[in-house]
Amino acid sequence: MDNSNVRIQKSPEDSKAETTIVMLPSDANPKGNVFGGVILKHVDLIAGVVAKRHANQANVVTASIDRMTFIKPIFIGNALILSAKINYVKRSSVEIEVNIHAEDLDYNSRVHAGRAFVTMVAIDRYGKPMEVPQLLLNTEEEKIRFKQGEERMKARLREAGKLL
Repeated sequence: MDNSNVRIQKSPEDSKAETTIVMLPSDANPKGNVFGGVILKHVDLIAGVVAKRHANQANVVTASIDRMTFIKPIFIGNALILSAKINYVKRSSVEIEVNIHAEDLDYNSRVHAGRAFVTMVAIDRYGKPMEVPQLLLNTEEEKIRFKQGEERMKARLREAGKLL
C-alpha cells in the first residue's frame, strides 16, 4: 500500500505557544499606553512560532492579520501575555488565534486585552506555497474552532477576491 499521498496530522496542542514580555517606556506613548503596533509585532512573532512548529521545516510568512481587537489598554510595566493556537488548516495556510492579556504585576491582576486572527502561509525555498500537515482534532472545542476558522478563511478569500 502506497502512503505517499497521505498528509501527516498534528494537533493544535503540538504547536501552541505562550510568551510574556514586560512593556517598557520605549513601547508606549507619553501617557503610558503601549502602542498597538508594538502589540501587533508580538502577535505576528508568536503566530510565526506556532505556524513554524506546525509546518515543520517550511518557511512561514504572514498573509493577513485580521479581526485584531483591542479590548483593554496595556500600560508601561504591564506584562504582555500572548497565547496562540492553530484553529484551522487549509492546504498551505493556517489560521492562528492569538489571545492577548495584560497583567498588572504590582497588583497581580490580569485582564483580557485583545484578540487577533493571523493567517500564515508555508512557502518553499522558491517562495511558492507548500502543503502543511492536516489538523488532528481531538476535542469538541477544537472541532468548533476549526469550523469557525474555516468560515473566517472563506470570508477572507471572498474579500481578497473583491480587492483584485
